[in-house]
Amino acid sequence: MQAVILVGGKGTRLRPLTSDRPKPIVPVADRPFLAHMLEWVARHGMTDVVLCCGFKSDAVVEVIGDGSQYGVNVTWVFEPEPRGTAGAVKMAEEHLQERFMLINGDVLTDMDLSAQIAAHERSGAVATLALVPVEDPSAYGLVRLEDDGRVRGFLEKPKLEDIDTDLISAGAYVLERRVMDMIPAGREVSIEREVWPHLVGAGLHGHVHRGAYWMDIGTPERYVQGVADVLSGAVRTATLDRLQDGPVMAGADVDPTAIVAADALVEVGARVGAGARIGSGSVVGAGASVDAGATLDHAVLLPGARVGARAELSSCVIGADATIGDAAHVKDHVIVADAAMVPAGERLPPVAVAPAEVAPAAPRPIAAD
Repeated sequence: MQAVILVGGKGTRLRPLTSDRPKPIVPVADRPFLAHMLEWVARHGMTDVVLCCGFKSDAVVEVIGDGSQYGVNVTWVFEPEPRGTAGAVKMAEEHLQERFMLINGDVLTDMDLSAQIAAHERSGAVATLALVPVEDPSAYGLVRLEDDGRVRGFLEKPKLEDIDTDLISAGAYVLERRVMDMIPAGREVSIEREVWPHLVGAGLHGHVHRGAYWMDIGTPERYVQGVADVLSGAVRTATLDRLQDGPVMAGADVDPTAIVAADALVEVGARVGAGARIGSGSVVGAGASVDAGATLDHAVLLPGARVGARAELSSCVIGADATIGDAAHVKDHVIVADAAMVPAGERLPPVAVAPAEVAPAAPRPIAAD
């Protein structure tokens, strides 16, 4: 079985975190986001992976390489311009097996793909959609299923009185290769809008993953939560195996009076000063430093970030090599750009802030979603 992962998106809602790095290689806990996906598909026996890449593809290739460090063998396909979910896989047609898994590369999940593949084989379906239940169905397009798993139809932007299901598409599909015959070449094509409707009643099935973790980490709020869920084990990833011996990695310098939560991570080469508190869901990246008395709660420091004494960080992301001054406050899902500087005592509001308003010398912006 083969996995085809679509990783061409720009991740605009995560800017400035994604201003200079494509979303697939944004760090999520201790490894690039895409690495979690590659290890996930490898656990389900899919070691042959095709990556359909677009925005800043050179940077993705540089980080992921041939995929061997994540247990897979990668074939790269590059979009000359955005081709949509179906148009991108159409470009990869020459590499496709007779049956493959197509996955949108923007979700953090531990869905049981093996169970979905088995259900697809039993049913004789042409395509089987991964479906997950959601608490608020009104916020999504919904998928209606027959009792035998056949897709009965789709409900887009539903009114409350029309909602009769809680199932949404989770962005992972088992496909027979003949589906490619339905996709025109050379233009942008949406598999959701231009392919699935034609397969209703003609071999389109759904498989419900109840109890699985699933999250689109495309906003600052969900990114911070996703990192915390990786550290706590709410979503199954290889990171949790690495944390079995504790949250402080060998080679980190943590003062004996500092407190580090069990579901945090202090990376190799990081430094944590006296009396500092590294709370749940927080990451102190490689080479980052946290000075005496500073407090982190669900705060992600990318490599080389520096946090001054008595600073308070909560539910935020601090870019690589950025500096947070003494006693500064950063919270409410603000993202501080790489190499930016927040002056001592500054309290950042949860809105976009121009560099001149915060630190005239900062070369990059500071922003929230």
